[in-house]
Amino acid sequence: MSTAPNLIIKTGALGDVLRTTSILPGLREHHPDAPVVWLTAHGAVDLVRTHPLCDEVIGVNLTDDLAVWESALAGRRFARAFSLDDERNLCRLASGLDCERLSGAFEGADGTLAYTDDVAPWFDMGLLSRHGQQAADRLKITNRESHPALFARMLGITPGRSELVLPREALDRAAAFAAEHRLEEPRPLIGLNTGAGGRWESKQLTVETTVELAVRIGRARGGRVVFLLLGGPEESERNRRLARELSAGESPVRVVDTGCDNGLLDFAALVDLCDLLVTSDSLALHMAVARRVACVCFFAPTSAAEIELYGSGEKVVSTAADVCSYRPDADRSTLSAERIAAAVGRVLTARGSLS
Repeated sequence: MSTAPNLIIKTGALGDVLRTTSILPGLREHHPDAPVVWLTAHGAVDLVRTHPLCDEVIGVNLTDDLAVWESALAGRRFARAFSLDDERNLCRLASGLDCERLSGAFEGADGTLAYTDDVAPWFDMGLLSRHGQQAADRLKITNRESHPALFARMLGITPGRSELVLPREALDRAAAFAAEHRLEEPRPLIGLNTGAGGRWESKQLTVETTVELAVRIGRARGGRVVFLLLGGPEESERNRRLARELSAGESPVRVVDTGCDNGLLDFAALVDLCDLLVTSDSLALHMAVARRVACVCFFAPTSAAEIELYGSGEKVVSTAADVCSYRPDADRSTLSAERIAAAVGRVLTARGSLS
């Protein structure tokens, strides 16, 4: 008789989906015969479908009715289900699963959204917290455990690391881009992903700070550096402005705009080109960690403690009173170009060959 699979329900956000792949090695170690099925949003499928420890990916449209999702899982029995999102329909889906054990969020018989005790360390800090939102916010601020360590402890598995396996086609396109723009020399090649989409203005560096940062790094390295501008559709105008100002300032630096319309895996392959990535707390950060790219990341409204860099980078954290407040207007004024440039210098020096 074949072993029943384990099911992971994790649909968003994209960075959260990718970082949750850190649980896959531990699940395989503890349940070597149990296949892993992952239910996620269509837009996130590429982030998990190539993982060697994920046996099946079910993509769903999050605007569909619950019945559509239920039909995708109809007639299937799971050994253990991990319900890791807090939206009502996903909690309701978890409640109706045929599984031996459920870990995560669910909808109770009275319609209340709740979560199992084993995952309380995570959900106590979130929107479903049984302690109320103020207590959840305090727990978020005082937490010092990384996402991979916390999830491993909750699920009773060995801590792992996220992984993103890129298809050869994406790597080849990135290599062609590098050849077209003659990115081989000088090195290092530093990615600048200092935007953060439209929702979190306080996650990003201002254009002015980003320009000052690049100029400082360029001067410190005697001009022997190339910058790659990275971002999504919402960074299009911002990155065009950065390219103009960095190329035409008093201390111009060499900068290449990678465009803002790349697919997920092509974007990850561009991140993979970098010797070091300077990034906000965003998808690019999680891609860098999953691809073993050194990074310097900066934090104001979100938790720096949750991010595990595995010794390959440095965090620059706001010293303002509202750090980790999850406020869209959090104070980011202490995230100075001077502090971030110093961190970049230390990371490059630690890497030796690029110092």
